[in-house]
Amino acid sequence: MKTIVYLMRHSKTLKVNHVSNDESILLQNEKNILSIEGEKLAYQHSKKKEFDNIDVVISSSYARAIGTAKYIADRCNLEVQVMSGFNERIHGIDSWDELPNNFEELQFNKDNYKIGNGESQKEVRDRMNKAIKKVIDKYKGCNIAIVSHNTSIMFLLKKWCDIKFLEYIKYKDKILFDGGSSYLLTFKLIFDDDKLVDIDVIS
Repeated sequence: MKTIVYLMRHSKTLKVNHVSNDESILLQNEKNILSIEGEKLAYQHSKKKEFDNIDVVISSSYARAIGTAKYIADRCNLEVQVMSGFNERIHGIDSWDELPNNFEELQFNKDNYKIGNGESQKEVRDRMNKAIKKVIDKYKGCNIAIVSHNTSIMFLLKKWCDIKFLEYIKYKDKILFDGGSSYLLTFKLIFDDDKLVDIDVIS
């Protein structure tokens, strides 16, 4: 039975002044909301024909993801279901100053690299894969929209795709995306029962 998952990065966020903010980095990340432009972009994206027949809308627990998912949910008269399994990668630090300059590239290229109490690439991929399997098992045969985060999505896609940091994403012989990242970038994952059979990009 065919199940379609639209795995989407959240829309554009409001710039946050981390320097003067006394909240933890994790809490800042969770609370960061969409900008006015991001709200407009999320609304416009939700109107794409591909989302005409969405049966289920799921979001990470982060405000920017829920803020993006609400537009597809409203269009399809659905509620947004929140699943922390689709959350962004946890940095595991107390201050942004603790991040090495090449942290993103190091983590992208090394499965088990992490700092502090953060998550490694492998840990994020395992978490995301477990969450997506749970969703597919529960909603087999449905069209499912999932709003998550760039790094977590990239780490999951490395399970099936050849990805070069900030350059390209390739599935089999098909270039899905040529570039680093993009707000609302949406991957259409087609599963036959539990097996992934194709990936495309919704532009």
